Amino acid sequence: MVRRVVVIGAGGRDIHNFITVLRRDPSVEVVAFLFTQIPGAEFRRVPEAVSGDRYSSGIPIYPLDMLPNIVKFYGVDEAVLCLSDLTYEELGRIVSYVLSTGCSFRILGLKETMLDSVKPVIAVTATKTGAGKSTVSKAVVQELRRRGLRVSVVRHPMIYRDFGVQIVQVFKSLDDLDIHGITIEEREEIEPHLELGSTVLLGADYTRILIEAEKLGDVILWDGGNNDWPFYRPWYWITVTDSTRPGIEIGAYPGEVNIRLADAVIITKVGEAKEENISRIVDNVRKINRDAHIVKADFVVEVNNASVISGKSVVVVEDAPTVTHGGASYGAGYVAARKFGAEVVDPRDYAVGYIKKVYELYPGIGPVVPSLGYTPQQLRDLEETINRVPADAVVLGTPARIERVIKINKPVVRAFWHMKIVEGPSIQVLIDEFLSRSAPKNIY
Repeated sequence: MVRRVVVIGAGGRDIHNFITVLRRDPSVEVVAFLFTQIPGAEFRRVPEAVSGDRYSSGIPIYPLDMLPNIVKFYGVDEAVLCLSDLTYEELGRIVSYVLSTGCSFRILGLKETMLDSVKPVIAVTATKTGAGKSTVSKAVVQELRRRGLRVSVVRHPMIYRDFGVQIVQVFKSLDDLDIHGITIEEREEIEPHLELGSTVLLGADYTRILIEAEKLGDVILWDGGNNDWPFYRPWYWITVTDSTRPGIEIGAYPGEVNIRLADAVIITKVGEAKEENISRIVDNVRKINRDAHIVKADFVVEVNNASVISGKSVVVVEDAPTVTHGGASYGAGYVAARKFGAEVVDPRDYAVGYIKKVYELYPGIGPVVPSLGYTPQQLRDLEETINRVPADAVVLGTPARIERVIKINKPVVRAFWHMKIVEGPSIQVLIDEFLSRSAPKNIY
C-alpha cells in the first residue's frame, strides 16, 4: 500500500532527502512540501526536473501552517521532518502538531541520507546558527590552501529561487553571483570562500554536485547550514558551538547529533562568556562525546575602516538567519560598532514592509537590521529601511556585499571576525589529523 507523505522543510535538507530516499521509494507518494523558516518561498512547485518522472506535474509547496488542511485534502498518512535549527521545545511542538492531524511522524537518519565521496571530506557543522561556523570554515580552507590543496567547498543547499536552474551550481567568482542573481542569504555563505580562491558548489542534487566537486578539488569541505548534519560522510568532523549560549550544545536538534559525532568541538566567543558557562559546555560535551578534541576559541572583531564609524552614529546590518531562527540578538556588526566607539541607532522605528514584520515575528532581535533578501520585495524593504535610519554610516556584519544588490545612501563599513585559539589543538593540528585519515569515519 502506498503511503501519502508530506515533507516539512525549508528548501534544503527536504529536497536532498526527497532525491536520495523518497523519490525512488515505490511505497511513498509525496503529495506536498511544507515550507517554514524561509519567508516568501511557498506557493510554488518543485518542478519535474527535480521531482522526476513519477511526479510529471511537479510537487506543490505550501506553508507549514496549512498542514491540517493539506492532510484532509490529500489524505496524508505521514509527515517527514527535514528541518534543522530547532530547539527541543520547537521540535516537540512540531511533532505534536503533526500527530494532532492523525499523521505518523518520521525523521530520515544519517545512514539513509549520507553520500560517500572518493575524495577526503572534512565537515564543519554547528549546534545553532550564529555559533561562528563560517569563521571556522574560512580558517579550515586557509590551512588547506596553505598546504597547496585545491578545496571544493560544498555548501548546504539554499534553494530559494528557481529549482530548475539550481540543480547544480558552481561559483568561481563574485561576478558569477551577479550573473545568477542569487539572494543575500546565499551571498553571505558563498562570498567569503570565493574571496579565498575556493570554488563553491551547491544546488538541489547532491549526488551530481559531489561528482563535480570531486573533479574540481583535492579535498571537499562540507560547509554546513543551520545546525544540520552533513550530506556527505565526513572523514573528519568539526562542530562549532557558542559559549554565549550555554546549553544549546545539547539543547537543539540536530545540533546535538553534530556534537555526538564530532572529532573536534570548537567552543567560540570565549572572550565574551563567563567561565562557569564555558565549563558547563565542556561538561555537557564530555557527557555525550568523550573522545572529541575540545578547542576554546575567541573571535576578534575588526572593520575595514574604523575612522568612518568612530564617534559617529551607525545603523548595523546583521545576517538574517543568525538573528531570526538562529536566536542571536546581534552579530559581528553590533560588536564592532561598540568596539570602535560608534553610537548604534535602533532601526526598528524606521522599518518598513517585511523587515517590520520580522521584528514582530522575532522579538529577540537586537537594535540591528536583519539582511533579509529572499525576494525582490524584501530587497526593496531592506533598502528603504536602511536608508530611512538617521545615521552617519552603515556597519555590515553580514559577510555579503549587499551594496552590490541594493543602493545604500550612507558610507559602508564591513565588520568581520578573526578566530584566535585560546586553548586546545590548533587548526593546523586538526588538519594534520584529517589528512592522515585513509577512509571515511565509521559513524554508522
